[in-house]
Amino acid sequence: MKLYHHPLSGHAHRACLMVSLLGLPHELVEVDLKSGAHKLPDFLKLNPFGQVPVLEDDGVVVADSNAILVYLAKKADRADWLPEDAEGAAAVQRWLSVAAGEVAYGPAAARLITVFGAKFNPEEVIGRAHTLLGRLESHLADRQWLVGNGPTIADVAIYSYVARAPEGNVDLSAYPAVDAFLRRIEALPGFVSFVQTPAGLAA
Repeated sequence: MKLYHHPLSGHAHRACLMVSLLGLPHELVEVDLKSGAHKLPDFLKLNPFGQVPVLEDDGVVVADSNAILVYLAKKADRADWLPEDAEGAAAVQRWLSVAAGEVAYGPAAARLITVFGAKFNPEEVIGRAHTLLGRLESHLADRQWLVGNGPTIADVAIYSYVARAPEGNVDLSAYPAVDAFLRRIEALPGFVSFVQTPAGLAA
């Protein structure tokens, strides 16, 4: 199993975190985004969209971080991470959609401005991030995990960009339930941290 990633990509971190939490043997292959390695023909054969992460497993190629989370949970036959019942599966899918939507266009976009020099409107994306965080805070006020009584791939999908939201000038101090949620994920056996962007390396 090979996982193509970049250490500053929150999408890639989701996949790295999941494969580690499941204890699956794997090889990490770093893709040099700065040099444009993700746009070269060999990589585009794996993912025509030219994005990390990509998982390659015995001839099976899975692109997209959330798709990789689903694949890994199924591969490991772990219904605790991805429920089999209709209600549980739908609840997890709801949060995967949030990860691809509100997270991507809120805290992830805010971080893209400071880390990669993206040309987004800071006020707009930081505002979206706080809207999302407020909803997460309410959801987590009386529960430990996003779905059910234990961690699922939904929690992994949400974690990375929320944990690094301060790198995009999104203050987490007003969200104690969210902070406690992040700490619970970080306490899981097999947790691997999402590297903090070193000062001075932001684009």
